[in-house]
Amino acid sequence: MYTVTGMPLTRTFRVLWALEELGEPYELHPHGPRSPEVQALNISGKVPVLQAEGEVITDSTAIITYLADKHGALTAPAGTVARAKQDAITHLLLDEFDAVLWAAARHSFILPEEQRVPEVKGSLKWEFGHNLARLEDKMTGPFLMGEDFTIADIIFTHCLNWARSAKFPVEGEKIQDYGKRMRERPAFQRVAALAK
Repeated sequence: MYTVTGMPLTRTFRVLWALEELGEPYELHPHGPRSPEVQALNISGKVPVLQAEGEVITDSTAIITYLADKHGALTAPAGTVARAKQDAITHLLLDEFDAVLWAAARHSFILPEEQRVPEVKGSLKWEFGHNLARLEDKMTGPFLMGEDFTIADIIFTHCLNWARSAKFPVEGEKIQDYGKRMRERPAFQRVAALAK
């Protein structure tokens, strides 16, 4: 049994979705970022946090990569070209989508008010839309890695949903169809019910 600490509306959603896809049991401790419960596990106060094998693992991508590798699903095998390509798309998603959304969030409500630059959000929205159009041009199958659903799809779908809630542009018929199909997955639906 895994223990997950974090609120489902955060990047914790990614970990819960991966666990649901894998069919692995877990216990959710719904504590928010920077809460005493989270800071006791992660000095940065960020969520999610996974407790497994007597250890604490932080960072949503590190956690879902660990889970996928451990259970031999949602990923190409380590040491293969397919895995290198999957890792490349994962890093692209983190750099060009997650980081852009995180910058907007920081300048909306996370940084101290005197440190926020709200005007940067227009530039970030443009960058997000530009990156989305480039990725859409490269999509060739039902999933980011072609025929296989992987952790990259979990990260990207989470970013698309985050973008919608932050009023970022999510355009392009292929992207919209992709997002709809991902949100229809039963494992996604189970986690979405927890987030309500």
